[in-house]
Amino acid sequence: MINERVDTLYFYKNPFKMELSYEKYLTIGTTWTPLLRQMFVCSGVTINFFIYGLFFGAPTVFVPQIRNEANSTEFISMETASWLLSISSYGSLPWTLIFPLIAKRYGRKVPYIILWLNTLVCVLLFYVSTSVTELLISGILQGMLPAIQFTVAIMVLNEYTSPKYRGIFITFKAATFFWGVWISNAIGTFYHWKNIGILIFICCIYNMSSLFWPDSPVWLATNGRFDECAKCHRWLKGGDTDSEEELKQLIFLEKENLRRKQERSLDRQNNCCIKFFNSVTTKRFYKPLIFCLYTLCLYNFSGKLVCTGYVIDIIKTITVNESTAYEAMLVLDGVTVLGMYAGVFLNKLLKRRTLLLGSASIGVMFLFILSTYLYLVNLSVISENKYLTLFILTGFSIAISCGPMIMCTCFATEMIPIKCRSLFLAIYALLSCAMKGTVLKNFPYIFKYLDLHGVFLFYGFISSVFIYILYKVLPETKDKTILEVERYFADDNKIVKEEEELMNPEEFRKTQFS
Repeated sequence: MINERVDTLYFYKNPFKMELSYEKYLTIGTTWTPLLRQMFVCSGVTINFFIYGLFFGAPTVFVPQIRNEANSTEFISMETASWLLSISSYGSLPWTLIFPLIAKRYGRKVPYIILWLNTLVCVLLFYVSTSVTELLISGILQGMLPAIQFTVAIMVLNEYTSPKYRGIFITFKAATFFWGVWISNAIGTFYHWKNIGILIFICCIYNMSSLFWPDSPVWLATNGRFDECAKCHRWLKGGDTDSEEELKQLIFLEKENLRRKQERSLDRQNNCCIKFFNSVTTKRFYKPLIFCLYTLCLYNFSGKLVCTGYVIDIIKTITVNESTAYEAMLVLDGVTVLGMYAGVFLNKLLKRRTLLLGSASIGVMFLFILSTYLYLVNLSVISENKYLTLFILTGFSIAISCGPMIMCTCFATEMIPIKCRSLFLAIYALLSCAMKGTVLKNFPYIFKYLDLHGVFLFYGFISSVFIYILYKVLPETKDKTILEVERYFADDNKIVKEEEELMNPEEFRKTQFS
């Protein structure tokens, strides 16, 4: 037992000088330590999703409170309310380009430290605000949160976690966002809305943990720091056979990428515009980007996002009674969270494609049923039953929360390429935040001109189109390493063959453990 501990300690201190003890090290039983370390890093990411959920849910409750305090509905018009809900998405646009560059140059920790400082300023302004203008400024500062979710958070969850745990971490953090929305709405229902800021400040205290994260193994490898890469990789993921196989592939491919990069630096392709064009036109880049955007479109145009932001306005058109609208809002938030955790469980049992497309199809079915039912009520063919309406809405919420709400980021995290990942995430995040802000901003106008039954028909039809497209093109990514998924999108079979030849176990032992 003592010898095993000595060998293990020496292995971590000398990752490339352990030829005799390498096989022995692989036989050591797997412990819970790697999982706990991955949980430590991912908890910091998850808390930021929770904070953003608190901020996102706040306008739903503080707009009615401020209107009641001013005794005027026009004190915050529908136009202003739509800006309060969507401003953080538009405020995130410049950061979607800045954060990937920072993460590429300085690593994954630095953006989270910047975010932590910004969130402290943001929550203080939110808490002491006395006007709508100050709330809008706070909303612009909140833009860092969705920006980092679509960029650096994807890198962290992809690079710091093992393939067997990755799906749980990814789907769990998505559920945590709606925990934030639910708790924010609950606080605003029973207490003054500024109490939301107190909870956010408490969460910011825990977020100091980002100061103690290790560097990303992938980032270290891409910068040629292979010794440190091996140490961080084993610290995070342990030293079992699967983990060492992943490390072996990572080191070999990054060495090859560095070699090719040095070769390219000698020719005329060193021009930035040519490099950019060559990057975005490779199948490894644009195919996963398109697929990720399709899954995101399915979520945004399923109608669940706007139902979350404008839930009180929607339910008030059904129930009329304001107190009933608040109660129904909390019930729908609750079943959404439960549905997402059910999705986390199903994610371990089902394939990614099956869960996404199956749950989305059920959600669309509920949309068409609800649209037909409300249209018949509008024609006075049948009498309205508000409980039946809320039941159908509940079924829709559970179906969408099981699939699209958690799986769109899951696919994005697993399909991101290693090469040019900063550029990939910048484009993905820019389009994602712009889409989200536009959907939230324009919903009041769609609601005004199409009525409630038309809104559900509109979202049901568009969602059906994206379900069909994804059924045709979306690959399966479950239990695949980052490199295995990337090779699926390879342009040239020759390149894939070269990479597979490079990743020879005997060659790896000969070159790295001698």
